[in-house]
Amino acid sequence: MPHATGRIPPPIAPRSLPGGPPAILADGEPDPYAWMRDRDLPATRDYLAAERAYYDRHLDPALRDELAAELTARVLAAEDSVSWRRDGRTYFTRTVPGREFEQFCRAGDDGDQVLLDVNLLLGDPDCAGDYVALGVREVSPDGRLLAYSVDFDGDEVYQLRVRDLASGADLAERIDGTYYELAWAADSRSFFYTVPDPLYRPHEVWLHRLGTPRDQDVLVFAERDERFDLTVRSTRSGAYVLIESASLDTTETLLIPADRATQPPVILEPRRAGREYRADHGDGPDGGEFYLVTNDGAVEYRLVRAAATAPGRAGWAEVIGASADTRLVSAGVFGRYLVVEQRHGGATQLRVVDRHSGEQRLIEARGPECSLALATNEDYHAAAVTVCTQSLIDPPAWHDVDLASGRWELRKRREVPGYDPARYVTARIAAPAPDGTQVPVTIAYRQGTRPDGTAPCLLYGYGAYESCIWPEFDVATPSLLDRGFVYAVAHVRGGGEGGRAWWLNGRLDRKRNTFTDFIAAAGALADSGWAAPDRIVSRGLSAGGLLQGAVFSMAPRRWRAVVAEVPFVDCVTTMLDPGIPLTIGEWDEWGDPRDPAIRAYMQSYSPYDNVPAGPRPGLLVTGSLHDPRVLIHEPAKWVARLRATDTSGSRLLFRPELGAGAHVGPAGRYDRLRYEAEILAFIVDAVTGGV
Repeated sequence: MPHATGRIPPPIAPRSLPGGPPAILADGEPDPYAWMRDRDLPATRDYLAAERAYYDRHLDPALRDELAAELTARVLAAEDSVSWRRDGRTYFTRTVPGREFEQFCRAGDDGDQVLLDVNLLLGDPDCAGDYVALGVREVSPDGRLLAYSVDFDGDEVYQLRVRDLASGADLAERIDGTYYELAWAADSRSFFYTVPDPLYRPHEVWLHRLGTPRDQDVLVFAERDERFDLTVRSTRSGAYVLIESASLDTTETLLIPADRATQPPVILEPRRAGREYRADHGDGPDGGEFYLVTNDGAVEYRLVRAAATAPGRAGWAEVIGASADTRLVSAGVFGRYLVVEQRHGGATQLRVVDRHSGEQRLIEARGPECSLALATNEDYHAAAVTVCTQSLIDPPAWHDVDLASGRWELRKRREVPGYDPARYVTARIAAPAPDGTQVPVTIAYRQGTRPDGTAPCLLYGYGAYESCIWPEFDVATPSLLDRGFVYAVAHVRGGGEGGRAWWLNGRLDRKRNTFTDFIAAAGALADSGWAAPDRIVSRGLSAGGLLQGAVFSMAPRRWRAVVAEVPFVDCVTTMLDPGIPLTIGEWDEWGDPRDPAIRAYMQSYSPYDNVPAGPRPGLLVTGSLHDPRVLIHEPAKWVARLRATDTSGSRLLFRPELGAGAHVGPAGRYDRLRYEAEILAFIVDAVTGGV
């Protein structure tokens, strides 16, 4: 990549600034870039366009194209997914040569039927570019209709449509301004859907009956507490529709019988601060029973059951008790059996429970360096569940696991052209954090790579919301390993790999643990010889972008380069502004800086408030104009301030996506590979002399 010579013209503040009090930085000075909060200001647009032009000029097209060709060569042009059953029918997805998006298909005696070809939506009159994303895709219980929703710019607000699967034509009715999640009523003539408020919080659930105008839709439930989001789903049994209201640490579920869709919802168990539960329904006498995974009386959760006629806490009977070292996550009912997802030893396990006898059986991957997950399993009466296993070096493999015997049967192993996993190695190591906590780190490298302190390393991390970054295969990884890299994933606190306590010790006033864990992981890789101390590149996205911004400031000499994708970096200003999407609900993760003590703690790590002095590592930042989760002014302001305070000519590139695009990047499979090739080009160049 050519050196980033020359300078970006400094952003020029508009003469007329947005109203309201000026934002103040941690050092007490006014925020010189607060005006970027308005993305529609010509000055903001001009600055973003200048940054994108600068980025494009300093991108090495030869290296990018070389990497893009490698990645594309590892992707099958045509492939069918593993199929799944629902309501007596078989479904699957298919990719076809040269097309960006998948087809949704149904198998039949007369051949396969394409129910929805997402590629054709690019020709929709509402599609102004090459971006399209689906929000929901739900077939009605009778198999005759498909409800699906589309977004053409990446702001995650969708238009809901219904397709007649016999004719392949969409019905006339369309519902604008909807969000994720949809549940059909048992009659296949009505469905429940969610609607976001102006700040993108799904706050209402509505009932629509086919053939009626939207103004006749019925508001079923509205969530007035701005910390809570709504979702709606059907139980696998099909007997109930569940409306779930959740903050980051509290939940409440409302029940509606699927065959009585107009009946008012009934609360399963009233919300209590700090208490969560997630339910599924099993059939049986007198309406069957609910199974709930809950932290009521158990930090790492327990499993209880209750009669469907009286599902509240007073009637809960324990099925699996609390364990300090095992986090129960969810429980799904499959006829006679429960399949419980749990985390133990930094890995996912599945526990099968016989509802009649109480007998239990454990399903595990071969080690913590491998991931295990339930695939799509929608058949309530299934005798087996489909699971997916993979690792940093092993492509996904799908097996059916018999619920009665525990026997595994291979259904599909993803073919990766030209790739041989035997050429590579993966392992799990531990990094001691400053407080003595052992932080798991999953690594991968090519056979023959030795821990002699010479290998470049890419270290990835996230660490928020109790989300887990499990080891997964990516067609980009071999391109790094074949160039001598060690690839590592740090499972830092704030994530959920170590259970609920792992999250609790990486949020609010313990958030700095996330950052020091990550720095410790880099140190352990260098100390053990797996990484050259001066050739470590770090990467993360969204809250993981905050992680990158924080470690960029806290330990600038640790990194050769940093990649911060759509980073949440102006933490205090954003958390002080309830007019920004998601702010109020995020207080349970980061804290409410209206409290002076919380504000001071947040300012101690907020990247925008802590630009490092002296030499800095190379930095690549991304953002998206239509991103509703991390608004583009955050990375834009950070980049502008870093440029203004740089005294050593550090390399800094900013890639704003100015057209349609989502929080996580391009939607199409080939577009995504081209984007990834750009990121890899920066990383490879950084360790070979470009920074």
